Amino acid sequence: MAQAQQGAPPPAVLVQKAELKPLGARSEFIGRVAAVDKVDLRARVKGFLGPRKFTDGDPVKQGQVVFTIEPDTYQATVDQKIAQRDAAKAALVNSEIQFKRAAELLRTNTGTQAVYDQRQSEQLQAKAALEEAEAQLRDAQINLSYTEIKSPIAGRIGKAAVSPGNLVSPDSGVLATVVTESPMRVLFSVTQRELLEARREGGGGGDGLVVQLRLADDSLYSEKGKLDFLDVTVDPRTDGQIIRAVFENKNQTLTDGMTVRVVLEAEKAPTVVAIPEAAVALDQAGSYLFVVNDKNVVEQRRIRTSTARDGLLAVEQGLKAGEKVIVQGQQRVRAGMTVAPSEAPASPSMPSR
Repeated sequence: MAQAQQGAPPPAVLVQKAELKPLGARSEFIGRVAAVDKVDLRARVKGFLGPRKFTDGDPVKQGQVVFTIEPDTYQATVDQKIAQRDAAKAALVNSEIQFKRAAELLRTNTGTQAVYDQRQSEQLQAKAALEEAEAQLRDAQINLSYTEIKSPIAGRIGKAAVSPGNLVSPDSGVLATVVTESPMRVLFSVTQRELLEARREGGGGGDGLVVQLRLADDSLYSEKGKLDFLDVTVDPRTDGQIIRAVFENKNQTLTDGMTVRVVLEAEKAPTVVAIPEAAVALDQAGSYLFVVNDKNVVEQRRIRTSTARDGLLAVEQGLKAGEKVIVQGQQRVRAGMTVAPSEAPASPSMPSR
């Protein structure tokens, strides 16, 4: 070699062995967190809002009273309807007695058919009046029950929108919102190509995929999720299809409406020949790298790559496990040159899932 003949030392390079490692493709999508259950609490009757039964942000139970509306007017209506129902009962009892008497008189030929028919009509009218009174009483009782605004679900209640003492009605809007915080759903859209690739990686279905979330600070959410829904239609404008994942939210990290990145990868990653991405260069002919053989002589290799992840690159063709590739100093070497290789620090292991 020219450098050796001139007495120049061989150039120093850093090398690293190609290793067999599990390296699966990882895809990320923008997603939106959505509560499984979310209820807007509203007034169903008109009245003045009473004392609040919660503090903003409190956990609430299903059926728990959280707002009250002044009940006096509605209680008075119930009492009035009870009195009307009782009067209708009494009128029905009297009409039944009169009807039985007219029937007996008609049977003994001491009464007339006209009187009998009149008493029968009065009895039917009294029965109908009682049914109407009972219906009005039920309606009044329902309105009275609406003076207690209860949470229909268990969850956490948000900020109250109306203070006690204000007049509220069905037109007053949302008084507060209750959200179920565990589990939480995450909705995200994938293209048909991405969906097909994910299915191949996962063995044809969602069961073979690991679903994680990347939060706003770029950290991975501690709990893994599960795909549970694939929309039945594709948006023709974006070629996207909505997918839903479910995550437990025991530590209440996820909040309804927050934006996250959904990370999908195969549960069982294929084992491939993996090298640092820094070892690979690109020219018009494609990807290549430099290999140092047992005699410290440089060879140029054309390779075919696939998955890139975490600073590693999967090599499908052109390299075998155990061969040494130059990861630093490629600019100073060419094929056939003798070099002075040093082992580079081992590449970091794959992050735990």
